[in-house]
Amino acid sequence: MGAVSPRERRRRGAEESLGAVILGFESIVVFLGGLAVYGLKGLPDGVDPWWGIVGGVVVAVIMVLTTLVLRYRWGIWLGWALQVIVFLSGFLAFGLFIVGAIFGAMWGYATIKGAQLDRRNARLVEGAENGD
Repeated sequence: MGAVSPRERRRRGAEESLGAVILGFESIVVFLGGLAVYGLKGLPDGVDPWWGIVGGVVVAVIMVLTTLVLRYRWGIWLGWALQVIVFLSGFLAFGLFIVGAIFGAMWGYATIKGAQLDRRNARLVEGAENGD
């Protein structure tokens, strides 16, 4: 029996890689933010505080799943939508405004600079293939 050659992995661009790292770390912080909303009873009167934990878990899971679709343009836009959701959750616990602003800035940098790096790398590869 011959050895099975491993399948070549898909190359990920800088925008996808940086975005995945940011969303991965942010998902942990969002989960903890849900716990803070629960503990501070940040939801309106009459709403069970457990919904703070549920909301944090749901948004954190969506963030992790979004890392799988960042290769598509709509995946990047979904990441932007998640940044807006995290920022707006600051109305439930003020500290989440700060978390939303920091991670939103990091997301913006990662997507803008990552796209620039991907375009530059594509030009370099194209130049190398053309013998430039």
